[in-house]
Amino acid sequence: MEERNAVSVRDLGVKFHLSEQKVDNLKEYVIRLLKHQMRYKEFWALKEVSFDVKRGERVAILGLNGAGKSTMLKVIAGVLKATEGTVTRSGVLVPLLELGAGFDPQYTGAENIFLYGAMLGYQKSFLKERYDEIVAFSELGDFIHVPLKNYSSGMRARLGFSIATLVEPDILILDEVLSVGDVKFRKKSENRVKEMFEKGTTVLFVSHNLQQIRSLCTRAIWLDNGRLIEDGPVDTVTEHFEAKVTK
Repeated sequence: MEERNAVSVRDLGVKFHLSEQKVDNLKEYVIRLLKHQMRYKEFWALKEVSFDVKRGERVAILGLNGAGKSTMLKVIAGVLKATEGTVTRSGVLVPLLELGAGFDPQYTGAENIFLYGAMLGYQKSFLKERYDEIVAFSELGDFIHVPLKNYSSGMRARLGFSIATLVEPDILILDEVLSVGDVKFRKKSENRVKEMFEKGTTVLFVSHNLQQIRSLCTRAIWLDNGRLIEDGPVDTVTEHFEAKVTK
């Protein structure tokens, strides 16, 4: 990989096996599996995708539902393993994919700061030092001491975003996370991400909001049925994509 590239994707393919049979419970699944009675259909979520992302670029990943956008980000983040091809990364990467996916609903928001923060690789001492900042940014107030099982989805996402964006990564991966919370918090989240942009953070961004994509990104990659359709300036690609999907 050339030094100027933050991310390099070469001939990437991700294959899933989809069951062709309906299985009602785990016992039936295991029995059929042991008897070699399970039939699967191959599904390529991504196929032969290649591109480079230079340091400091802000790249949007476009596509309809099922196009392979989130799969792409998960492979780049290391959450999923590619079936074929390679992905190389350079620098500290922070993925904002499913905010709060590691939360425990029985624990309070305060306890989950340390739980989720540890999962993201933050030291306990660092989280203690930034605790007040996390709570203030999340705007949860006294709810920080309430178990997460009593939180709304928006409250959970706000806490997750506040924890995940504590550091300034070299590469930031965003999957629809700027749509969390109310209008005020979405604007606040967008401003925090823009501050990262100004410091040269490389960004890979998935959103269905084309206006937001044009505002935040300089380049766009269009995926359809797991294949790369177009890669170029954000205004050009979003215009072509919009024309196609609104026919």
